[in-house]
Amino acid sequence: MSDGATAQPETALSLEGALPELAAVAWRPRVDEAALERIDRRWTRWTVGQEVPFLLIAGGLPWLSPVLGILSAAALGFAWFIPHLYANRGAGVVAPPRPWGAARGEAPAADAEERALGLLGDLVGHEARATLAETGFVLERGRFGVWLLGPAGALLVRGGGRRVQCYCVHATGEPLPRADRIAHLLLALRADESGFATVSNLSFSGARWRVRRCLDPRARSAFDAATAIAARS
Repeated sequence: MSDGATAQPETALSLEGALPELAAVAWRPRVDEAALERIDRRWTRWTVGQEVPFLLIAGGLPWLSPVLGILSAAALGFAWFIPHLYANRGAGVVAPPRPWGAARGEAPAADAEERALGLLGDLVGHEARATLAETGFVLERGRFGVWLLGPAGALLVRGGGRRVQCYCVHATGEPLPRADRIAHLLLALRADESGFATVSNLSFSGARWRVRRCLDPRARSAFDAATAIAARS
């Protein structure tokens, strides 16, 4: 499922077979390219439906009375803020990564984190390994686009890097090293990309720039790398 852009053929571990987690969401139809396009269109219509009324209000009120200009500015603020709120929720699936080995509650010890990171590095190719070391995220090219994987979610960059879909998904089990969580998601994605997208919970779909401005600097760097790969596809 990967190619040389993100994982060398001799280092990538390819798996096959439906994910067992699909049984827990049997009511969901399997995600395919057509389903992803429908998701994009639905979220675009929703965004337009949210913004147009506020823009009309913002443009119309000053014509009624200049005094209403403050309400016009408030309407413009709402037109910007509501889509931003959803984009921020989508970006939250790849929250700023803690340093490798950093404690959080009963997080695994630093040596366990380091071992997990080394094993994760063995699963990806040179370019993805460099991004992992720099940002803490893994890039993986799939049939649907370029995935950016974190310990509790994934971003799917599509449409030549113009659109992104944000998925909330994580490996079960506490405590697991952060790198192990990413490795679980990576192997699940390689085994069944369609199943991976099906069991994951979509939290946002929209323009790349909306999500990018909500990301932490390291996540933004990884996101830009994913966008560059998607643009070359």
